[in-house]
Amino acid sequence: MSIRGRVLGDPDRVMAEAAVVRHLDRRAAQLWPEPAWEEWAAAVGRVVARRPFLVRRLKEWSLFRAVSLQLPWSSEDLLASSDWLQLKAAAGAGPDALGALDVLAEGGRTKRIRNAARAGRARRTEG
Repeated sequence: MSIRGRVLGDPDRVMAEAAVVRHLDRRAAQLWPEPAWEEWAAAVGRVVARRPFLVRRLKEWSLFRAVSLQLPWSSEDLLASSDWLQLKAAAGAGPDALGALDVLAEGGRTKRIRNAARAGRARRTEG
């Protein structure tokens, strides 16, 4: 059993998920642009399969990766994502993510997200 699996076995479910999401976020932030992402994400997905919040976070990292690396993604998925991902994509999805910025500038969930996307779009088109 992996360390993530052992942590998720802790009787304090909230603490366990918080610890794993912190680890997931740290590793995903390092790995998303790398080829190692696919294998890592598949392994993590197996461990967190019955934890809806963790599954969603992993899927959102995968969507962030797709947007940032110009892999296939859908506007519907981006607009249905959490505020966390929408803000992350608006602020740091990379220089080639103008499509995502357009989607978020028009349909982001909150005014903060829409403004961040507009600012990101302006920075990329001016530079």
